[in-house]
Amino acid sequence: MVLRPDALRSRLLKLEEVISGLEGLAAERAQPRPPQMGQWALERGLQLGAEIVLDIGNHILSAHFGISAETHEDVISQLHRQGVIDGETRDSLRGLGGFRNVLVHDYVRLDRARVESFAARAPADFARFAQAVRDWMKTALIG
Repeated sequence: MVLRPDALRSRLLKLEEVISGLEGLAAERAQPRPPQMGQWALERGLQLGAEIVLDIGNHILSAHFGISAETHEDVISQLHRQGVIDGETRDSLRGLGGFRNVLVHDYVRLDRARVESFAARAPADFARFAQAVRDWMKTALIG
C-alpha cells in the first residue's frame, strides 16, 4: 500500500467538519426538541470522528510504516510509537477504539454519562490529533 497524502487531507477535512458539528451540537442540545434526536446526532458524530481518526491511523501505519494494528486501541499506541502523535494525544485518545465499538455494536448498553463525558472533550481531542497528523506529514516530507 502506498501512502496517499490526498486521502489523508480529505479525511482530515472531514474530521474538521465533525469537530465543528460536535461543537455546534453542544449549543443546539439546549434547544427544545425530542431529546433522543440530539442524543442520536451526538452519538453519530462521535462515531464518525472515531472512525476517521482510526482510518487515518490505519492508513499511515500500513502505508508508511508497514504495520498492521491488531486492534483499534493498537492504532493509537502504534501511532505514538512511530512518532506520529505525542504522549498527550495518545493519552487523550486512549479508549477511543473501545468507545467506538460500544457506539457501533453495544448501543443497547450505551452509558449516556460516558457519551456526555466523551462528547465534552472529543472536539479538542480530535483537533489535537488532526494537528499532529498535519505536523507529521510536514516532517515526513509527504505534504
